[in-house]
Amino acid sequence: MKRKFAGKAAALGMAAAMMLSLTACSGGNMYATSEDSMKLSDNDVITLGSVTTNSGAAAAYGEAEVSGFKLAVSEINAAGGIFGKKIELKSMDDKGDVIEASNAFNRLAGEKKVIGILGPTISSTTGAVAPLADQNQLPSIAPAATSDSIETGGYLFRTCFKDSYQGEIAAKFAAEELKVKKVAVLYGTGDPYSSGVGKAFVNAAKKAGLDVVAEENSSSADDTEYSSQLQKVQAAGAEFLYAPYYYSAAGPYIIPQARSVGYDGYIMGPDGYDGLQITGAKSRYNKVLYTTHYSPDDTSNKKVQKFIKSYRKANNNAMPNTFTALGYDSVYMFKQAIEKAGPNASRADIRKAISGMSFSGVTGKFTLDSHGSPKKSVIVLEMKNGEPTYRSTIEPAK
Repeated sequence: MKRKFAGKAAALGMAAAMMLSLTACSGGNMYATSEDSMKLSDNDVITLGSVTTNSGAAAAYGEAEVSGFKLAVSEINAAGGIFGKKIELKSMDDKGDVIEASNAFNRLAGEKKVIGILGPTISSTTGAVAPLADQNQLPSIAPAATSDSIETGGYLFRTCFKDSYQGEIAAKFAAEELKVKKVAVLYGTGDPYSSGVGKAFVNAAKKAGLDVVAEENSSSADDTEYSSQLQKVQAAGAEFLYAPYYYSAAGPYIIPQARSVGYDGYIMGPDGYDGLQITGAKSRYNKVLYTTHYSPDDTSNKKVQKFIKSYRKANNNAMPNTFTALGYDSVYMFKQAIEKAGPNASRADIRKAISGMSFSGVTGKFTLDSHGSPKKSVIVLEMKNGEPTYRSTIEPAK
């Protein structure tokens, strides 16, 4: 999530992973593989490691994830643990840096008692860790790393949906719930998140029988002037505009400029709209929607309100956010896998139990696909009076 971190560090992440891999090959076996790792029966506690971003620019995301981890662990332990054993959480801060993340992961992997890893937090650090999870044969679940480029499905899985999945869901929502016919798209060609989600929307829209009347783009996802593209969208007669940008571009620029050129149809975006910056009249943001992983107002999922109540009780009445919810679900995914794998399970047994699992949590119901990513329900929020409000839950296509 927050793809700006992923795009700028992707190359560095790959280089770091390659460097660490070469170091391992030249310096002997640094990996605690499934064969020499412990089994659950070898210890009185079940140890999960976590590698998250708890300092630096993305610290708020990692801290929220850890708070979700801790709540889930405390609930499980209070209920008697797993096979009568309590969970121990061993946390490390990767500072949002790919090398720090790789070092932290390898350090935890070298401890035989660690049977799984929660994290990393952002896409760039998760991309660096992905090959290390396979090399160490250590099952890992990344709560919020959404980039399509991350290699999952070996020993690395994720709780969140992929970036491109949001484009597919937006097309489904436009066709089935809004029942529009003519749609348009505007995305930044220089940004992998914006262009990837935008192109996924176009492909899905065409498959759904929608008429894509305009496909416009900007050179980046950080431009401030979009009027010329939006005039073409308006002239084409679009009823629905999909504009996958970040909150900092959509809020103060794209949406007001769309209204200024006379476009009064729907505008929809992905989770990058979270924290949308409102400028001027709130009425300009009517008919603006976006997809996300979680909403505290979701009444369709009974687990949401139970989670909020439990979190607020444990955290001085503070409200959890999306990252907290994804972190919380990640721990319960491990719990489900461990229980399926059995009391004598190894790392490999737990990995096998995670692969293809069906899970129902705070952030939705899903089944992991062959690449370790969930096809899951998605929350749609709609702006009303300048505030995001729960609109609906979109279930994945059967």
